[in-house]
Amino acid sequence: MTIAVGTKLPEASLLKMGENGAEAVSLSDKLKGRKVVIFGLPGAYTGTCSTAHVPSFIRTAGKFADKGVDEIICVAVNDPFVMKAWGEATGATAAGITMLGDSDSAFSKSIGMTFDVPQLGFFARSKRYSLLAEDGVVTQFNPETGTGCEISAGEHLLSQL
Repeated sequence: MTIAVGTKLPEASLLKMGENGAEAVSLSDKLKGRKVVIFGLPGAYTGTCSTAHVPSFIRTAGKFADKGVDEIICVAVNDPFVMKAWGEATGATAAGITMLGDSDSAFSKSIGMTFDVPQLGFFARSKRYSLLAEDGVVTQFNPETGTGCEISAGEHLLSQL
């Protein structure tokens, strides 16, 4: 089932690189009592993800903070090593964006946001979307309908707040 406005996000264990290696991150701990932006995308170092989606949240990070957003999280079906390197390469980490790997796509599957493109080696990758969750409940949800990055871009979500 695909999530929608009003849906409570499911518990998920995502991965990040910490000082001592890969660490599990409880999504419910990140969301409890907080206003959090999550944006999902097909993969690190892919075209539109690197040139449009992540940059849209880098550009808007300060404005989200001004609107009371506690954290911006980028989720991709990649391992935490790749997410760390990609965050550093794009400037997302420096902008304060949390880069989390959904390595087995369990979270993306649980919210109904996966797709396959076998000829590219994409299996159970995250569809492109952005959302705002308040105390774990989705208050804005912007699944991308095409192949670009307009509906799910940082600027569009910001305009909804």
